[in-house]
Amino acid sequence: MASRFETLQIHAGQQTDPVTKSRAVPIYQTAYFNFDDSAHAARCYGLEEDGHIGTRTSNPTADVLEKRMAALEGGLAAVAVASGQSAVFMTMLCLAGRGESIISTANMYHGAYNQFSFLLPDLGISVDIAQENPESIEAAVNETTRAIYLESMGHPRMNVPDIEAIAQVAHRHGIPLVVDNTAGAGGYWCQPILHGADIVTHSASKWICGHGTSVGGVVIDSGRFDWRSPRFTKLNQPKPGFHNINFHESYGKLAFVNRFRHQILRDSGACLSLYNSRDLLIGLETLSLRCERHTRNATELAVWLRGHPSISWVDYPGLEDHPKYLAATKYFPRGAGAVILFGVRGGAVVGESLVDGFKLITHMASFGDAKSAATHPWSSTHKPMYPKEKTDLGVTEDMVRMSVGLEHIEDIKQDIQQSLDACSTGSKK
Repeated sequence: MASRFETLQIHAGQQTDPVTKSRAVPIYQTAYFNFDDSAHAARCYGLEEDGHIGTRTSNPTADVLEKRMAALEGGLAAVAVASGQSAVFMTMLCLAGRGESIISTANMYHGAYNQFSFLLPDLGISVDIAQENPESIEAAVNETTRAIYLESMGHPRMNVPDIEAIAQVAHRHGIPLVVDNTAGAGGYWCQPILHGADIVTHSASKWICGHGTSVGGVVIDSGRFDWRSPRFTKLNQPKPGFHNINFHESYGKLAFVNRFRHQILRDSGACLSLYNSRDLLIGLETLSLRCERHTRNATELAVWLRGHPSISWVDYPGLEDHPKYLAATKYFPRGAGAVILFGVRGGAVVGESLVDGFKLITHMASFGDAKSAATHPWSSTHKPMYPKEKTDLGVTEDMVRMSVGLEHIEDIKQDIQQSLDACSTGSKK
């Protein structure tokens, strides 16, 4: 089969339905599946044979999405889940338990920040925050560390970490590197596994879906990590509840993804809706085309904003003078994404008024949609935080975050300009 991204996004993982011959991926709208006989049921439940038992753990529709995402990211296997939040959360539960820890940088999505600051510690899993460089991360490693977590382009200031160097640190200590690649658009802009990542997570609700219609998440296993390390007894020692199965002995380097599916997903119940599975597959078929337009629009808009007298600064790694430009060209070779941060003169009041005044651009906190969207993080996504917490993360009062959509670029500029004009007129009254 062809191996290029643009072909894989349309064809990977699908075999024509043998009964209906349907060319499109069918929605197998069923909660459960028949067994051939009692022996077949015993083999499936005993994990002696792959087979669909119930949609909570697997389904033929989701299976196509999983295989396609694994192919696009260069992994060996994947599991589709209910959301990007559940993808990250369940990954950490699969790797770490009470009395153990993970390492993360502070450059992360606010939802992950809340998980790592409150939910995981409530479950006895501590999170050590390190600076986003190999030296600081290595200094944070200890005997309880079970994972190092990064975002391929970290929120909220669009930092691009040195994935290769940090992967070397992780592997030197026998620890997997987990990279949330939501910003990498399903592997089109960035493929962390090529640079040493062991596990990749996605919020598929963003660029993969592309139209703001469905929530979903994906976890991809590179199949390269050696799970024999004494840090991972849940994967390489007999497991109660599965007739003492040893996931590493049974599945080798795919021990993680199989424990994830057969225990963490099964017991949490955070499975992906079948309709959403099909919707995400539809989104994937045009992913590369959309990303090309997103990148082109974002680059042109960033240049225009930087020259605007009402804008005090612009943060977009695709600009040649951006401090992370070289890292972006290495890890995001097809383009630096389509999220732009910029500061408006006048601080929080003008920032809020600017977003309120948009007529074309949608006021919403998400990104990765065909429709351009903007938010004022200080007063919205990061509202629950104290001012110092916000500034420590790089969120400033004047900041506006914009996800640049697929509209004509001149219409996007015009909408920003009319809102800036209205802000200027209002400030003079």
